[in-house]
Amino acid sequence: MAEHSRLVLCRPHRWHVQEAGAGDTILLIHGAGGATQSWRGLFPLLTDTHHVVAVDLPGQGFTQNGARARCGLDHVATDLWALCRAEGWHPAAIVGHSAGAAVALRMTELPDGPKCPVIGINAALAKFKGMAGWLFPMLAKALSLSPVTAGLFAATTTEASVRGLLKGTGSRIDDAGVALYRRLASDTGHVDGTLAMMSQWRLDGLLSRLPQVKVPVTLIVGLNDAAVPPETGREAAALVPGARLVELPGLGHLAHEEDPTTIARLIHEALSPEADRGPAAQS
Repeated sequence: MAEHSRLVLCRPHRWHVQEAGAGDTILLIHGAGGATQSWRGLFPLLTDTHHVVAVDLPGQGFTQNGARARCGLDHVATDLWALCRAEGWHPAAIVGHSAGAAVALRMTELPDGPKCPVIGINAALAKFKGMAGWLFPMLAKALSLSPVTAGLFAATTTEASVRGLLKGTGSRIDDAGVALYRRLASDTGHVDGTLAMMSQWRLDGLLSRLPQVKVPVTLIVGLNDAAVPPETGREAAALVPGARLVELPGLGHLAHEEDPTTIARLIHEALSPEADRGPAAQS
């Protein structure tokens, strides 16, 4: 979707954004390790009715990281909201995939942040459990501090290794999608940005405040998700007041890439005046 791309300097980062359509604004936030390419199927289905903005998070995709120490949840949410204000974007909704859903919710908590509906697709709203809870962040931090880690990972990426990683999400991605993920995984800067985000990621505060969320929330869960277990969405929906839970059989972690038509329909439903704002529902 290069025809929709541009670079925007909003300190400390030089952001890559994609923007199209007219009407109320929908902001799309990808998950860790992804980029705007993740929205290639969904983006055009939303621009028929909305002004749609997709961004690459700091250090990932084409966004140039201007402050490597600002890759954690609080900093990313603050810097992304600063970009929105600078560009005059006033989201009517924020759609976040995986870790992007946490960023979306954190943005709505900011004192002057957007008070709009949040739609999470396989939202990563839980910490790793048990030993992984402290081992994985420590490992990511150690890897991110090594100057050779990102380059070594990028240099040794193959189509087979990318297919293996994608298989681990529980999603079935076409060859074009695999090729795009291989390009990302072969980019040293992108890998370094992803490791920086993982090493600084802390969810404790946000998770403790889920019962205080004041914006409408819809959580879309692919029941084949092997990266973020479906129980994560169910547990988060039970904590967020009035959250709506939608479960989709047959789809994995990258549900919006597998079936963008269904995800677009669910987004439109969530934003309709008749949207159910009552207790969590399943469909």
